[in-house]
Amino acid sequence: MNQPQTKPFANLMAGAAEVDITPWAGVQLAGDVGRYRPAKYVLDRLNARALVLAAGERKVCIVAADLCVPVRKYLDRVRAAAAELLGISPDAVITHLTQTHSAPGLGHFILSEDYPGIPSELEWLRGGDLDYANWAVERMIEAVRTASTRLEEVQMAVGSGIEGRLAHNRRAVSRDGAIIMPGPSWPQPLGPTQIRYLEGPIDPELGVICLRNRRLELPTLIANYACHPVHVFPRPLISADWPGALAAQLTSMLGAQHPLVLNGCCGNINPWDPFDPAYKADHLRMGRMLAETVANVMQTLQFQDNIALDYRCRHIMIPQRAPEPAKLAWALKMLADHPQPLVDASRPDSFDFDWVQANGVLDLARSQAREPLYDYEIQVVRLGDAAIVALPGEPFVEGQLRLKLESRASYTFVAHDTSSYVGYIPIPQAFARGGHEANTGNWSRLVPEALDMVVDQAIAMVSELFA
Repeated sequence: MNQPQTKPFANLMAGAAEVDITPWAGVQLAGDVGRYRPAKYVLDRLNARALVLAAGERKVCIVAADLCVPVRKYLDRVRAAAAELLGISPDAVITHLTQTHSAPGLGHFILSEDYPGIPSELEWLRGGDLDYANWAVERMIEAVRTASTRLEEVQMAVGSGIEGRLAHNRRAVSRDGAIIMPGPSWPQPLGPTQIRYLEGPIDPELGVICLRNRRLELPTLIANYACHPVHVFPRPLISADWPGALAAQLTSMLGAQHPLVLNGCCGNINPWDPFDPAYKADHLRMGRMLAETVANVMQTLQFQDNIALDYRCRHIMIPQRAPEPAKLAWALKMLADHPQPLVDASRPDSFDFDWVQANGVLDLARSQAREPLYDYEIQVVRLGDAAIVALPGEPFVEGQLRLKLESRASYTFVAHDTSSYVGYIPIPQAFARGGHEANTGNWSRLVPEALDMVVDQAIAMVSELFA
């Protein structure tokens, strides 16, 4: 017998859905530079998940996909289609890629589509597979379309827990003051004996936003944590890594039907423990441990039925870095000496890293000359007591921590790799020390002041929504 409907349950409406976006044979996996890595088989499937929220006149959409790196024009298509379906502005649509390094990228990001000199048979060197990107965009739109048909009244609760054992700052300061990146295993004496300390912190907070319907089901649950999904990388296997494992555990352990996992500012955060000689990369273990923390948080949540829903979207213009004269001269000489793709003698499946990087330096120089200022988009959604902040690129975790400390919201959760890819956004001090993340190129294209500019604006936007 149907239960009686005596009164409105809540002012917030929500609908969620997910679609499979697992690629087919031959698609290049992203997350590497110059290595040919077509997937050999599926370790676990990839998904795109959509959440549509509505309260009164306001409507917001969040789409999260198990993919590596976004190119703006593809996410623009998702946002435009979602906006048309829902009758809202694209500003109210957040698109987020979890950045698993065992999935394709959404478009070309190592070298841009219009960068010359790359043979068509080596298109994968640019970083993406355009046939796959176009197909994945349509699947992401389908997830939004399905979610929009499932709107129902929901109550919401928000909370967070702490899990500090799974993520590590990946910028290790060595004996000579240089930056090295700890890997999943270290041959002695090149490993821990060379590390003096880790440059910065992590963010151990695991954010939880839970939505329940009148039947006490969970149409979705949002979990937010910051760590590079590189457990499975660089094996040639398809995997959603820890975000996918966490989503699967949230379904099996808690019954969340279409959980969204938002990966935070993990530009300098990896799961590889640099000081544990027995460490083994295991994305399933990480997913399970995070889900157990979510389960503990769930026991403390207090659900509310009157939820504020609002959003802000703002663009700031950030200068792109012009390649240093010495770097530019090096790149020009490298390509003059080796105009054809240069094979890495030690890895027959790869092209020389320096040769690819030299092309990236010239690609950035062309981009910087055309557009000295990068159009950087920041989105903030207010959902009850929680702020969800969406930031393009890979900001360092220090920016996320400052944002949380200065936020007016009771809870502030950050998603990176949102509307476009702009590479790493390090702390200013990182540029003096160097290292992979501060190395001028397509994956590090903004000036050292960029992170502070982004965080300042995001704090102001949160303050508007929580005035």
